[in-house]
Amino acid sequence: MPKRAPKRLAAKPRRRAKPTKRLAGAREPASSAAAAGREFQKLVAIMQRLRGPDGCPWDREQTLASLRPFVLEETYEVLQAIDAADHDALRGEIGDFVFEGVFLAQVEADEGRFTVADSLRAINDKLVRRHPHVFGTRRVRTPGQVLEQWEQIKAREQESSGQRKAVLGGLPTALPALLGTHEIGTRVAAVGFDWAQTRDVVSKIREEIAEIEHALEGEGRERVEEEVGDLLFSIANLARKLGVEPESALRKANAKFRTRFAALERHLEARGRSVHDASLDEMEAAWVAIK
Repeated sequence: MPKRAPKRLAAKPRRRAKPTKRLAGAREPASSAAAAGREFQKLVAIMQRLRGPDGCPWDREQTLASLRPFVLEETYEVLQAIDAADHDALRGEIGDFVFEGVFLAQVEADEGRFTVADSLRAINDKLVRRHPHVFGTRRVRTPGQVLEQWEQIKAREQESSGQRKAVLGGLPTALPALLGTHEIGTRVAAVGFDWAQTRDVVSKIREEIAEIEHALEGEGRERVEEEVGDLLFSIANLARKLGVEPESALRKANAKFRTRFAALERHLEARGRSVHDASLDEMEAAWVAIK
């Protein structure tokens, strides 16, 4: 199936879209829910045919496990489009992302477990239940109150279903570590377990740095690793307190460093030098020059 070919081999350079203009091919928002419903039905029908007896051999042999890397790939391509503010690319990547969900649901439907309609019904019901300030009579005034209400409703749902009430229950262990820390902090803060002020987190970071310095004096690698983890945990929570998503912030910092280091290489090459034979002083001078 052509869609599944490794996209990196044939990827074209993406152009940064101008957000002030309507995207080429974009339709007017009138009746958008009805239009989305029609297109979603078409996607489900296409997926059923691809997995059917006369469908695509590649699609028919896929399993939940084999689709996992594609789900991850599409997730990061959505994030890449968001980070680049490339709205034209984002439109297509959202379609690819939704397709992966439909694909997973079809695999489950083929095994007789559930259908994509069951998945949609579950999220629709959940959104209505957890937004009583929109679909009911309850009133909240701030985003923080909304999050607190969400966690309270979730806890009641867990209790009524016989599950042990756990604030961190259901948190995916496969989350990237920084994102996981951000989510942990958000959830416990919703029940009041949080630093009172941002400067308190800064103080905690200073404390963790001091503990790393102490561990470096001979406490062993495992102790150093533990303290570094505590430092990263505190930094991720500082980002949360500042309203910054740490995974995204670090991804942008990585991209900035890569761009600058590539410029450093070009700077040295223009002077007949290479990063492989340049001294640290030369590279630092070049870094300052291009920065």
